[in-house]
Amino acid sequence: MIRDHDEVFGRALPFGERPALILIDLMRAYFEPGGELFLGSRDCLESAARVLAAARTAGVPVIHTRVAFGPGGVDGGLFFRKVAPLRHLVGDGPLGRLMPEVAPGPEEVVIVKQYASAFFGTTLASTLNALRADTLVITGVSTSGCVRASAVDAVQHGFVPIVVRQAVGDRAPRPHEAGLFDIQAKYGEVWDEAAVTERLGGSGLPQAVTERLGGSGLPQAVTERLGGSGLPQAGNGPPAA
Repeated sequence: MIRDHDEVFGRALPFGERPALILIDLMRAYFEPGGELFLGSRDCLESAARVLAAARTAGVPVIHTRVAFGPGGVDGGLFFRKVAPLRHLVGDGPLGRLMPEVAPGPEEVVIVKQYASAFFGTTLASTLNALRADTLVITGVSTSGCVRASAVDAVQHGFVPIVVRQAVGDRAPRPHEAGLFDIQAKYGEVWDEAAVTERLGGSGLPQAVTERLGGSGLPQAVTERLGGSGLPQAGNGPPAA
């Protein structure tokens, strides 16, 4: 007999006291009508913009990602060969530009990545450790691809993934819902936008985080990095509920 799903996978992870927000790949490629990656809706972009505004108001650290490949996509390896539309993201073309609704602030970190997970081959983990973050609020695209991969890697690096349901999107409802179902069951938490913005508003971030380096971001030298990744230090996971 198969046990009830909620009985087997019903545990919850706590929203920590030191959240950071990540906006994954909210690039023109996903919102350009007629494009191969076009989502067909701007709903997730508009939701992500509202979450971003709440995070900025609360002084929560913000990280953006975008995708860009070198000549021929050699730095994308087999992933570049598998996913044909990635050819449009070679270099710094218009489809790789972040949408104006979620344009990075002058002190917000921008990570350039080549693979699905925002952690793979990037400085994301070491940046979150430098911020002393324990929770990663996730928005962006696509739910079944880069969002899911980043949520899986977040929990594996010791950060609680909180995926904002309305602020992530996919090209079809079935992979979108399947991705959210899978994340909630095994890797993190799926929260509604209203609950996340309310929680961010009362995050109570410690002074050491909100005033790090004299502002809300990291030095310009680390805002656009292609290489280098870090693992969290021991004991850097979320506090007990």
